[in-house]
Amino acid sequence: MSAESFGRLPDGTEITAFTLTGEGGLKIKVMTYGATLMEVHAPDRAGVKEDVALGFSGLESYQRDGAFIGVTVGRVANRIANSQFTLEGVTYRLPANDWPHHLHGGPRGFHRRVWQAEASGDGRGVVLRYSSPAGEQGFPGQVDAEVEYAVTPANEIRIDYRFSADRRTPVNLTNHAYWNLAGHGSILGHEVQIRAERFVPVDAMGIPTGDLASVAGGPMDFRAAKPVGRDLGQLGNRPLGYDHTYVVDGQGLRSAAVARDPASGRTLEVLSTEPGIQFYVGSFLDGSGVGKRGENFRQYGGFCLETQSYPDSVNRPEFPSIIVAPGEERRSTTIYRFSAR
Repeated sequence: MSAESFGRLPDGTEITAFTLTGEGGLKIKVMTYGATLMEVHAPDRAGVKEDVALGFSGLESYQRDGAFIGVTVGRVANRIANSQFTLEGVTYRLPANDWPHHLHGGPRGFHRRVWQAEASGDGRGVVLRYSSPAGEQGFPGQVDAEVEYAVTPANEIRIDYRFSADRRTPVNLTNHAYWNLAGHGSILGHEVQIRAERFVPVDAMGIPTGDLASVAGGPMDFRAAKPVGRDLGQLGNRPLGYDHTYVVDGQGLRSAAVARDPASGRTLEVLSTEPGIQFYVGSFLDGSGVGKRGENFRQYGGFCLETQSYPDSVNRPEFPSIIVAPGEERRSTTIYRFSAR
């Protein structure tokens, strides 16, 4: 692991970027601003490496970014309906940054915070910590969060989340990396398989209806690998396109999804302990973000596979609970496994 400065915030706070290289050749870069995954260099079938994670070359671009590119999002990933929830008889109102709803922890969520960093105990990774005070972005209680990034010898990025709170409060963390396994261009030709029999239907604003629907026989069915763009036109909730949570089959740490770029052979398998995975195809990328190579992030320029619980869980008692109790430590693991074939 090596460390370097990635610039300073307007208040003078220095941001540090860490480069991690595994024995298998996979190389990643993460930074303390937003606990962000900035770069992922993975080989194709001929051994040629390409940076397959969308990101920016400068700190100012990350500060302006509205697409959550590469960041750790929290306290609560995904949407909270009408920017409010009630817990123990108290209604908490949150910033409506996806009007009228709350998205990814708010405009000053975990992705806009500076995390404290240190090397992991085995020296293979970096541990980033952030303590979110009570009332931040409207949420009750203090939350102490920890995200550990490591690169394994098997060309895997392992992300371990650990968090606790001093009173009952919702927490649902994820990483919001955008992937393009070709390194550039459209991802509509990428082949994706999602290991899920059901998904969470949503309205035109991405808020769940409360049902869990079968994927069988329609455009939501990714049980067998298919090109991302094949059935995109059949979706009735455009312009969202694919921006849905899938109910991952099984429990514990298991394979949730596989994506592959046929041209390069680069393959990404996502393993997770979470009940759901959000599949998003960059429908709202509008060309305003300029990436590390000077390219614009255009619609369908990257896809996300965000491991998490279901959206609006805090208002849906029928969904898995994201409420953390005082003295309880929650843990979650996500693994991004790279290969080429």
